[in-house]
Amino acid sequence: MTSTVLLVVLAVVALSAVIIVVRHRRGRRVVSVTPREPMPEVLVSGSEELPSLTTETLARRLSSSRGVFDRIRTVATRGSLSPEELELVEEVLLRSDVGVTLTTRVVSELREHGAPDGVVAAVRDRLLDIVAAGNRDMGRDVSSGRVPVWLFVGVNGVGKTTTIGKVAARECREGRTVVLAAGDTFRAAAADQLSLWAERSGADIVRGAEGSDPGAVIHDAIGRAAAKGCDLVIADTAGRRHTSSNLLDELSKIRRVADREPGQVTETILVLDATTGQNAISQAREFLAAAQVTGLALTKLDGTARGGIVAALADEFGLPVKLVGVGESIDDLRPFDPPAFVDALLGE
Repeated sequence: MTSTVLLVVLAVVALSAVIIVVRHRRGRRVVSVTPREPMPEVLVSGSEELPSLTTETLARRLSSSRGVFDRIRTVATRGSLSPEELELVEEVLLRSDVGVTLTTRVVSELREHGAPDGVVAAVRDRLLDIVAAGNRDMGRDVSSGRVPVWLFVGVNGVGKTTTIGKVAARECREGRTVVLAAGDTFRAAAADQLSLWAERSGADIVRGAEGSDPGAVIHDAIGRAAAKGCDLVIADTAGRRHTSSNLLDELSKIRRVADREPGQVTETILVLDATTGQNAISQAREFLAAAQVTGLALTKLDGTARGGIVAALADEFGLPVKLVGVGESIDDLRPFDPPAFVDALLGE
């Protein structure tokens, strides 16, 4: 009897264990895990080079200005032009801000000599003759023991400080040691902006207190460059009139200070906003005598339909356009290439 009870108890225990196991297995979730793809050994095989600023690229960047010249490309005449065709050329050149003086001369030459190779070729040749004149190299040659200084001048808002930063980045990338002089001491944000560019490019910078003498800041920058054996000083200057003196008188003083030993001014670049059109010519007149300008930098050419202003400025003042800005990135500020520029406006 006792053995029978024991067997029954053991059977009940065994059955309970089986039931528990079965229930546990039924309650478990089975998760299917998809194997992950193996990570590539090399995520980036190499950096892609920035595209060069070819005529095709320029044509895209200058699409607004190029659109103004579309009507000239529709004139298929070779030889003498009709009065209507001459009028069309005149209208297009004026709309592109080539200016009355240069437009009148181009149209007169077309009237007299015609267009043996076509109107586009005739207009291209005349514009190219004008914008290609002058030395477009940025000067670095100085007397022994002196440091080349590039002064940048222009009114506020034209992109002067940004242009300086991009030039400094290019010079540093080419292996030159650069000192930036924050000479626009009358605009609070100017020195801060230039400091950011110095940090990005690896250039040194000298700045003074807000409202301090800009000539003293530039003098100190030249002294530091000479002491450290640096290759170049690039100086920002004020772009507005302030209460203590006339802006142009201040620029004349800065020019004299920067040209004293151990500094030597080799370039004074006037920065102009291409979107202002003929107003840029008025600005240039004001700055030329005071700052002894040696060349021009045109910014924001990609944002205007007035690309002809390049020719108007070169014709009016006989100054070379040395730098052009056709976009926001550092590499969109480039040395001016006259054939590429004119072809971008007038090419097929």
